[in-house]
Amino acid sequence: MRGAARAAAAFSTLRRASPGPPRRPPAMDGASPNGSGPPPGAGGPPGAGETLISEGRATILFPSANEVFYNPVQGFNRDLTCAVMTEFARLQLQPKGIRVVLPGEEKTDAGSPQPPQDGDGDATPAPDGPEAPRTAKPGEVCEGGLRVLEALAASGLRSIRFAKEVPGLRAVVANDFSARAVELMSRNVAFNGVGDLVAPRMADARMLMYQCKADREPFDVIDLDPYGSPAPFLDAAVQAVSEGGLLCVTCTDMGVMAGNSAETCYSKYGAVSLKGKFCHEMALRIILHSLDSRANCYQRFIVPLLSVSADFYIRVFVRVFTGQAKVKASASKQALVFHCVGCGTHHLQRLGKVTTHGTGFKYGAATGPPVGPACEFCQQRHQLGGPMWAEPLHDPAFVERVLAALEGSPGRFQTEERMRGMLSVITEELGDVPLYYTLDSLSSTIHCNTPSLLQFRSALLHAGYRVSLSHACKNAVKTDAPPAVLWDIMRCWAKIHPVKRERLAETSPASRILSVEPTLQASFALRDDANPSSRKRGLKRFPENPEAFWGPKARAKAGRSGNDTRTNGRSGRTTAPA
Repeated sequence: MRGAARAAAAFSTLRRASPGPPRRPPAMDGASPNGSGPPPGAGGPPGAGETLISEGRATILFPSANEVFYNPVQGFNRDLTCAVMTEFARLQLQPKGIRVVLPGEEKTDAGSPQPPQDGDGDATPAPDGPEAPRTAKPGEVCEGGLRVLEALAASGLRSIRFAKEVPGLRAVVANDFSARAVELMSRNVAFNGVGDLVAPRMADARMLMYQCKADREPFDVIDLDPYGSPAPFLDAAVQAVSEGGLLCVTCTDMGVMAGNSAETCYSKYGAVSLKGKFCHEMALRIILHSLDSRANCYQRFIVPLLSVSADFYIRVFVRVFTGQAKVKASASKQALVFHCVGCGTHHLQRLGKVTTHGTGFKYGAATGPPVGPACEFCQQRHQLGGPMWAEPLHDPAFVERVLAALEGSPGRFQTEERMRGMLSVITEELGDVPLYYTLDSLSSTIHCNTPSLLQFRSALLHAGYRVSLSHACKNAVKTDAPPAVLWDIMRCWAKIHPVKRERLAETSPASRILSVEPTLQASFALRDDANPSSRKRGLKRFPENPEAFWGPKARAKAGRSGNDTRTNGRSGRTTAPA
C-alpha cells in the first residue's frame, strides 16, 4: 500500500510539473522571454564554438561540439514534411474559408483546391455566405489555422522552417526535454524572427501530449522524429492529435525493422520483422500496423497519406480519425507474411475478413494458412513475420496534390528534383499489392543471368498481369501475378539463357524449381507500356548516396545542465534530429 501511494504521488508530481502552463525557457542573449522578436544583435555572427547552418528559409545557430543533434542528410525529410503539411493545410482550412497561398500562387486558383473528403469519403461542403475567403501565407499567424507540435525539436530547425515555409499555421510548439536544446532553440527562434509563431517548450514529450489530450487541446499536426525508435511516443501521439489530424513519424532503427532483430521489433512495434528483399517496404507496413493498433485502443484508426523509405530511415504521414465501425475492420487490414527461406517466395495471410451482410458488414476471423508445411516450389521451410499493414501505403490523390504544388512553385525546396522523382514513382506503384520481389534475387535463386527490367515487365504484361516499380528499391518488381507465374517466367528465361544444371545440388531451390516444366510460355518481346513514365522522363528516382559517410550520425553529446543527464533516456531529447 505504501509503495502504491508513493507511486501515485510521484506520478501526480510529474504530471503537475511536466505539462502545466507553457514553460518559457530563460531569455538568452537579450531575447525577450515570450520570443516576440529577435534580440538586439540577433542577426550578427555566431558566438564562439558556433556555426551558421542554412536550410530552406531558415538559418540557425549550431554548436560545433554537437551538443544538440543535427543531420544534414535529413534535409530531404524536412523538405518533404513542409510540402506535405502545406497540402494538408489546404485540405483542412478550405472548409473554414481560408485560402492557403504560396509565393507565386497569389493570382492563380492553386490555393483553392476542390472540396476535400473526410474519413468516410464524403465531400466536405464549402463555407456558406458571399464572404471572400481569407488568405494564409507562410510566416504569418493564421487565426483558425493549424496547431503544430514538434515533440522532439532539438535545435528547432524543423519548427522554424514550418513557421517560415508552411502557410496556414496558428502556432507551433517546439518541445525538447534537454535544457541545452531549449536554450539553443530559443536563440534560433529569435534569430529567425518567428517568435510570434514558434513557442519553445521544455517537457517530457509524452506527458505534454497526454496533458493536451486531457485538456482537450489537441494538435492538428504532430511531428515525431526521434533518434532511433518512435515507439515510446506513439500511444500519446494517437490520442493527442485532433480528429482527422496529421501524424508525421520517422523511424531510423532500420536494423530492427529490416529483420536483424525480430524480437526487438516485436517488443517495440508488435510485429516480427523479416530479413527479405522486401524489408524496406515491410518496415513501412510494420510502423503503420503499430500506429493503427495503438489508435484502435481508443476507437480511432489511421488513413495513410504518404509512406516513404529513403536513405537510412522511413517516414510515414497518416491521418487519424475516430469511428467504432471503421475500427472493426482493422483486423482485416493486417496480415501475416509467410516467407520461404529457400527461394524467397512470399504469401500473405489476412488476420480478419469483412463480408457484406444485408445492408451492413459482418466481421470475422480469416481462414488459412495460404501455404503448406513446405514451400511448393523449392520444398524449403517458411518463416512467419508480421502482422503488418496490408492496405495501400499512400493516398494517390493526395500525392498528386503534392506533386502539383511542386510544379506550381518551382525552386521552393533544395531537394525538389528528388522529391518529384520519388513521388512520381509512388504514383505508379500498385497500391493493392503488398511487398515486392527483386530481379536479382529471382535470378540468383536459379543461378541464371538477370533479365532486363523492361524484358521482365514485358513478360508479365504479355501474361495479362499488372506490374510496377517500388520507390523503396530500384530493381523491385511489384506485381499481382502469383508466384507460380513468376517462376514460370524465370523457367522460360532459363531456357533462353541455359543454366549449368550439372553444378546444382538436387535439393537446391534452383534444381527443384528448374526441374518443373513451365505451364506458361512467356514472351520477352518489349512492350511500350513496360517502360514506366518516370523512367521515360529521366526523373531522379533513386539518387546516389547524398554525401560521404552519410547515415544516422552519432547521438548528441551530453549537455551542460543537470537536466541534460537524461538526454539518452526515453523522454529526452538532444537525441532528436533537428
